[in-house]
Amino acid sequence: MATPDAHDTEITLHPLRPKHLPAVLELGERVYDTDAMPYTGWSLTAVATHLDASVPACRVAMAGDRLAGFVLGSMTFEQREDWGYLEWIAVDPDFQGRGVAGRLVQDCCAALTEAGASSVVTDVEVNNTASATLMRRNGFTEGVTVTLFVRPGAGETAHRGGISLPHFARTGRPRPTHRDGR
Repeated sequence: MATPDAHDTEITLHPLRPKHLPAVLELGERVYDTDAMPYTGWSLTAVATHLDASVPACRVAMAGDRLAGFVLGSMTFEQREDWGYLEWIAVDPDFQGRGVAGRLVQDCCAALTEAGASSVVTDVEVNNTASATLMRRNGFTEGVTVTLFVRPGAGETAHRGGISLPHFARTGRPRPTHRDGR
């Protein structure tokens, strides 16, 4: 449920700073379903690594003193040195629908382009239609489809199509994906 002032507060973008880490970590833990993308992990290291990056492409969206959203981008896309990588984006549900995500994407991409990126890439989980729409709206096009093949080890359960099979077995429905990026 939105706080009474969430829609009235002006949202401003700022560079990511160490003081933002607790709020960024907390928001990421609330909105990301890392079971859908088992090769990634949301952690302090995932965020802190960006603070040491030579290209300042990470932003926070602030509504007063409250974190409304963030984006983490870098020039460390492993396949091409001249490509930027929009790695993580999230918007607090109280602030969704106000254009925050689009502003974050645009600002991150501008910083990466200014730093020399000939292209900016991102990846979006196949069932995350909101993020796919956001990326298309901001000039991204689908370039490559990758299928993650999983072979479970002894006593392990496979993930299929972004669905956590243990969750599916318990509830009869896929785990909701509350990710605003990736």
